This record gives sequence, structure tokens and C-alpha cells, in this order.
Amino acid sequence: MAEIVNMPRLSDTMEEGTVAKWLKQVGDKIEEGDILAEIETDKATMEFESFNAGVLLYIGVEEGGTSPVDTLLAIIGEEGEDVSSLISGGAPAADTKTEAVEEKKEEVSSGGSAELPEGVEVVTMPRLSDTMTEGTVATWLKKEGDAVEEGDILAEIETDKATMEFECFYSGVLVYIGIEEGGSAPVDSLLAIIGPEGTDKDAVMAAVKGGAAKATPANAEATETPAAAKTESAPVDAPAATTGGRVFASPLAKKMAADKGIDLSTVTGSGDQGRIVRRDIENYKAPVAAAAAPKAEAPAAATTAAMPFVPAGEERVEEVKNSQMRKTIAKRLGESKFTAPHYYLTVELDMEQAIASRGQINTLPDTKVSFNDMVVKACAMALKKHPQINTSWKDDVTVYNQHIHVGVAVAVEDGLVVPVLKFTNEMSLTQIGSKVKELAGKARNKKLTPAEMDGSTFTVSNLGMFGIEEFTSIINQPNSAILSVGAIVEKPVVKNGAIVVGKTMKVTLACDHRTVDGATGAQFLQTLKAFVENPVTMLA
Repeated sequence: MAEIVNMPRLSDTMEEGTVAKWLKQVGDKIEEGDILAEIETDKATMEFESFNAGVLLYIGVEEGGTSPVDTLLAIIGEEGEDVSSLISGGAPAADTKTEAVEEKKEEVSSGGSAELPEGVEVVTMPRLSDTMTEGTVATWLKKEGDAVEEGDILAEIETDKATMEFECFYSGVLVYIGIEEGGSAPVDSLLAIIGPEGTDKDAVMAAVKGGAAKATPANAEATETPAAAKTESAPVDAPAATTGGRVFASPLAKKMAADKGIDLSTVTGSGDQGRIVRRDIENYKAPVAAAAAPKAEAPAAATTAAMPFVPAGEERVEEVKNSQMRKTIAKRLGESKFTAPHYYLTVELDMEQAIASRGQINTLPDTKVSFNDMVVKACAMALKKHPQINTSWKDDVTVYNQHIHVGVAVAVEDGLVVPVLKFTNEMSLTQIGSKVKELAGKARNKKLTPAEMDGSTFTVSNLGMFGIEEFTSIINQPNSAILSVGAIVEKPVVKNGAIVVGKTMKVTLACDHRTVDGATGAQFLQTLKAFVENPVTMLA
């Protein structure tokens, strides 16, 4: 019996997942424990294994696709088993090209196509990307009255991501064009009508406008090769294609050139036979100004007032799709900042003794301890003395954590993760140092497991290595506090009544006022300061 595999919840905060890569394809034999896919969660990209054996009969989310937790991801069953009922009942099916065309043909038949001439097909603006809501016809490659065959390229359509070739899935004559070159229309709007030779255009339009037939959405799996890849770029110095003084350019290119004040005769076309297209206007650079006037005119030119600056640049923006990690960071930190009343306490630490102690520790064989490791250890010991900091807020109760799990913020390419050192207070400095190094490496390679990121009761964030002397952090809920660690700096300090060169470091404690009062936070920092300034006390 076929088994439905849903999008798994791979972390406690995961709400949706993205399939980074399928390691099995439809038709492949699956054994229990096989890795089906790599799934990007809000925290990491993780391998997802199968808990069923059989044949992979259906994939519900293509590579790069995103879907909520518990929606249809795949179906595993016996070879040849009919899973159509599971697809329609479990989650929206990812129709193949043939299924989409046949399904839409049935819609036309059920929509009153008796009033349409036999063989007439209505083509609508296709959805050529998952985020596309409308399209612009950059170029029609067929005209009304032209014969078209299945597979012919009808037009170049500009989506929200690229200009793409749109191919025809029917054979016949292009009876009607619904959107002229340069025109835009929402997805599923009337794009064209294809029918047998001799089709009465007026009768077809009357039937369509009367609502007798449902428009047949064009297959969304049109070739995704950008139109730019079809033609070779013309030589850089080649002139624009002209005939009798006329410059050949697409309507969209003409409109863009007019808006930007560009003379089309100075633009080099990269389309067919030197035709100017949209990308040529986007990439246009004004020609270099003419050579300077002869030397004889130099004195006169010198007396001429300088020409005012005329901006000639082009404003551009780029939209980059947010990763699951980025979305989760935005959501969780936004919730923390606006639900937990933050306040901040800063203290400056004398690092002379810490520097000396670290130097002695690191002389031991195979030992490498950082200042951040010393701060983490000091925090764990201070939390033991101040349990109010090691709490979590719930509406009716305050949760006092009897264990101490310190999270260490680690910057990765896509954002920020917080691997957790379990029972930090029981670890030595060298154990903390090696564990932090191990977890940070896993984080940067996207190999952290959910268990290694869950359960922190306090968090340390360090930007000192970037030269940041002081900063504040947003509390990593459900923690009640987070410590921000700055850089060690040399500065004049007063010792025994004399001004000397000292080495200090600032740390800032962000507290949730619902659980931690100001005096409690200040007492915690006093204890932390004593441990860091006198590291030997952490051995007591």
C-alpha cells in the first residue's frame, strides 16, 4: 500500500521547508533508511531519510520548491501502484506537461466549447515562474495568420525573473493575438487563439468574450532558457540594424529608450539580424565624448565655465529570495524584540589577568583556549550563582532551569545559528574550546543537527573579532538574557592613583524585564566581572 511522505518538521521552529536536492528520482527503489532528499530548514540544510521501503512513485515538491510542514512531499509504494487518489487528496499535484494540457482541454470541453469552432484553442498568459503574477510580451515571433506547429516558439515573454521563450503546444494558425508587443497582462489573461486554417476570427472572439469557453492556461513548463541564450551577441562595435534610415527595435526597447532619452541609432542590437531588444537598452552605455578641441582653442576653452554635473547613472535594485533561515531570523527576533521588554546593562572588564592566564594555558600541548571560551565559562558559573537569569517566561509561570546550557552565536553565510553547549558549567575551559570549535565548523558546513541547536538557557554573542567595542543583542527566546562581548582595547586607565596603559573589554547584558529586574542583572555582571578579571577563581 502506498505511503504518503509529508514535509517533515526538522526543527522545533520550522514552519516550512525547501527541497535543496532530491537524491532519489521517481521510479527509484527505496529502502528504509535511504536518504531521500536534502531539505533546507530555518536553521540548516539537512538530510531526510525514508522510513518506508518501496518505489518512489511521486514527487510533490520539486528541487528549489518550498512547502509548509506536513504537506505532501512524496509518495512511496509498490511499482505500478495507482496513486492518483492520494495526489488529489493529499496535496496539489505537480502536473506533468501532458497532464496539464489534457486537463485543460477537458476544461474547455466542459466550459461550453460547443460554441467554439472545432480545433480552436485559447492560450493564456503562462505562469513561467513560481512568483510570476503578470507577464510582458517582449517580442512576438509569430504573427496573426502564421502557421504554427507544436513546439514552435510563439513569443518571448518577460517574467519577474527573466525574458523566456514560450513555445506552442498546439498546431494550426495563429488566429488572434491578445497582447501586443510591450504589453503586460496578469497570468491567465488571454494571450492568443490558435485554430484551423480558415477559422472565423470574429466568431471565435464573440464566443470567448461571451464566456462560452474557458481559456486554456498555457503549460507552465515552457522552456526556461532565457531568450538571451538563443541568439549570439553582435560584435560590440557593430552598428544597429537599419534599412532606409529605419532602426529595427522591439516595441519594448523603443519605449525604454524613449523613457531614458537614448538615441536608438547609437545602440548596438544583439537580437536577430542586429535587432535592438530590451537587454540592449538595459546594458546601454553612452558613447565616449568627442576628442578635445585643437590646442589652438585651448585658451578659449579654459575661460569657459565648467559644465554642471548631469547624472547619467541608472537606478537599479535586486530582489533576492529569502532563505528559510533568513525568514526565521526575521520572525523570531522580531517577536522577541516586540514582546520582551529589553533593557541593557554594560560593564567594562580589566583583561590584564585574563590575557596572562590565557597565555599560560595555551602553552600546554594541544591546547587552544580563546577569550570567548573564558567568557562562556564565566557566564556558566555566574548563572549558577544567579538562577533568576537562567529562566524563561511563560504567561502563568516563570520556568527556572536547573541545568545550564549556554548557546554561542555563530555567523554563517545565510545568517546566524546558535549551537548549544549542554551542561556548560560542568565543562573545563579546554572542553569548551574544543566543543565550540567543533560546533562552529558544523554550523558553517550546514551539518548541525536540531539537537545541537535546541535547549539553550543563556546566549553569548561576540563581535570583538571584528573590532566592535560595544553593541547590544536581541534576546534569543525563550532565554531571559543574552551577553554581547566586545573587543579588547588598549586605553589609559587609572591604577593605584596613576594613569597607565590598560587592556579592557566591554560586555553588555540584555535582559527580559518580565523575568530579570535591573538589580538582578547588575549583580550577575558583578559576578561575571570577578570571574573574568581573576580567572583562577573559576577553578575554585
